[in-house]
Amino acid sequence: MQMLMRGLIAAVLLLCYSSAQAAVVSVALAADFAAPMERLALLFQKESGHTLKVTSGASGKLVTQIKGGAAFDVFLSADEERPKQLMLDGLAVGGLRFVYATGRLVLWSAQPGLVDDKGVVLNKGGFDKLAIANPVYSPYGVATKETLTKLTMWNAMQRKLDKNDDVALAYQLAASEKAELAFVALSQVMRDGKVAAGSWWLVPPELHNPIRQSAVLLAGAKEVAAAKAFLEFLKSAKAKAVMRGYGYEFS
Repeated sequence: MQMLMRGLIAAVLLLCYSSAQAAVVSVALAADFAAPMERLALLFQKESGHTLKVTSGASGKLVTQIKGGAAFDVFLSADEERPKQLMLDGLAVGGLRFVYATGRLVLWSAQPGLVDDKGVVLNKGGFDKLAIANPVYSPYGVATKETLTKLTMWNAMQRKLDKNDDVALAYQLAASEKAELAFVALSQVMRDGKVAAGSWWLVPPELHNPIRQSAVLLAGAKEVAAAKAFLEFLKSAKAKAVMRGYGYEFS
C-alpha cells in the first residue's frame, strides 16, 4: 500500500512539474500560414508541452500592433523586410531571425475550368472581380502587383481589383464566389501536396520577387524559452514536411 501511495504521489508531482514548465507562446502570424500552423501547433504541443496562441493577419497590420505594444512573443511574417526593420527598431531580437519558408503565389477560382494553367484567363477577361491582398499591408499583395506589372496589366486591371487587407480575405471572396478570381497563397488551396478544388495557375517565380517568409523573436517576449523552442521547431525536418504539404519551398 505504501509503495502504491508513493507511486501516486510521484506521478502527481511529475504532473505538477510538467504543468509548471509548460507555457503559452503568443504568435503573430501572417495570414497565409494559418492552415499549416494548425498542424504545426499540435505537433509542437505534443513534443514540448507548450501551446501556441495565434493571431493572424496581414504582416503590415501585425507590425502596427507590435509597435503599439501588443504582447506577442514571436512574429512570423510573410516577408523579410518587416522583421529586419523590427530588429533595427529594437523591437525584435538580433541574431535570431531566419527564413522559415518561401511561399508561392497562385491565381485561383472556386469554379472548375475557369483558370487555365498559364493564366491566360487574365487576358481573356470574362470576369468582373479579381480579389487580391492589398500591397500596402501584404507581401502576397506586393507579389501580385509585381506579377500584374510584369504582365503589363496592373493599370488596366484597376477597375476589377478588390483589394483586401490580407490573403485570407481575398481567398474568402473567391471561395464564396463573390469574386470569380483571386491571387492568394498556394498554402490556402493546397493540402498534402494537392489542390483539391477549383481551378488555378501557379504563378511562375520569375514574375515576382521571392516571397521569403521570416520568423523572429520579439524583444518584449514573456515566454522566451518556449518561444525559442518553437522557433527551433520550425527549422526541424518534421515541421518542413508539414509546410511542403501546403506548397511552401525551401532553399
